[in-house]
Amino acid sequence: MKNKMLGFAVLMFLLVVTVAGCSGDDGTSGSADEQSEDGKTEITLAGWSSSPEEEELLKEQLAAFEEENPDISVKHEVIADQYMDVMKTRLVGGQGPDVFYLDAVEAPALIDTGVLEPLSSYADEEFDVEDFEENLINAFKDEDGEIYGFPKGYSTLALFYNKEMFEEAGVEVPTNWEEVEEAAKELTTEDTVGLGVAPEMARNQFIGEAGDGDMVVDGKANFGSQEVIDSLQPVVDLRNEDEAAAAPSEMGSNSTGEMFGQGRAAMVMEGNWNIPYLNETFPDLDYGVSEVPEINGTQGTMAFTVSYVMNSASEKKEAAWKLISYLTGKEGMKTWTESGLELPARQSVAEELGYEDDEVRGPLVAGAEYATVWSDGPNLPTIYNNFNNEFLAAFLGDKSLEDALKTGEETANNEIGD
Repeated sequence: MKNKMLGFAVLMFLLVVTVAGCSGDDGTSGSADEQSEDGKTEITLAGWSSSPEEEELLKEQLAAFEEENPDISVKHEVIADQYMDVMKTRLVGGQGPDVFYLDAVEAPALIDTGVLEPLSSYADEEFDVEDFEENLINAFKDEDGEIYGFPKGYSTLALFYNKEMFEEAGVEVPTNWEEVEEAAKELTTEDTVGLGVAPEMARNQFIGEAGDGDMVVDGKANFGSQEVIDSLQPVVDLRNEDEAAAAPSEMGSNSTGEMFGQGRAAMVMEGNWNIPYLNETFPDLDYGVSEVPEINGTQGTMAFTVSYVMNSASEKKEAAWKLISYLTGKEGMKTWTESGLELPARQSVAEELGYEDDEVRGPLVAGAEYATVWSDGPNLPTIYNNFNNEFLAAFLGDKSLEDALKTGEETANNEIGD
């Protein structure tokens, strides 16, 4: 059975979408894969653009798809701001695209509404579903194991470290949290902190769950539990007691990646996106990458992924699936990821491109197997908003971690309700 519906608002959402889907005026109207005057079936693809390079690469892929499928044309739309708000509004209004990007963190709630087309039956043996990293594809399944999206790529977190700073301080690359603490203290100077920290749930969930605790239980916030508090306390202590960690805003930076590139942090936990950013913005920086050090004797990291999904109200499903299967198939994913903008969600592609053995990207690829995927039920947006507010206060020393997280948990669960 699917998760229970998210209250009256979601029921109304379902009603409106169903009516719109039956009306034939849904932005993708017509009979199944109806052809336009030029004899082509036009499908719409909506997403966001992380960079000009990514947008240009997608344009090239879509051109190649149209050349291979001359009976299909793709209308590509980039939604620059408030992507999910715009997408939900359009789906409710019957103007949803045939295919669109869906972040794993938003997937459970959208799956529950019924607006996504189940894709398991579309995928044949040649498509090879088993080739995808299991952790990633599970984020787009319902409780019955039905698949609603196929990842276009992903990134984990890894430890980025400044080689010059490490060499000058005579510090070895840490392999566990205790070594991180000692290294951070040794590397902290008047202008540099040892560890740059992004004080948010998306970057720290795996740390909070490194002990026996879970930050989300049965769709409710559980980050005020003593097990989670105990796991996160060392992160807060490294700033407030040891003065060896800081948030980007404290060092005049906008992100941990920028903080690291500017030489204001000797170590940060960052993703694959940090590699092209550092290489372009700070080309003289000599840095290394290693797997995130063990915490409480176990390996952990976060994984972030986005899938292509199909609008269940689309009446051009055959063409829509051809596009999804092209973009997430082995050749399409190789084209998408060989530039290094994202890591391939398919194991065979990662192996073919040599990323597993790559000195820089290898540690990020290794983390896919044991990563905590940033997707934890339909209420996660409410949960992480409240966590972020309170954890930041604790990290900056304005509250005790226990008081902050217990307050945040209570507020989140009150907002979620029954």
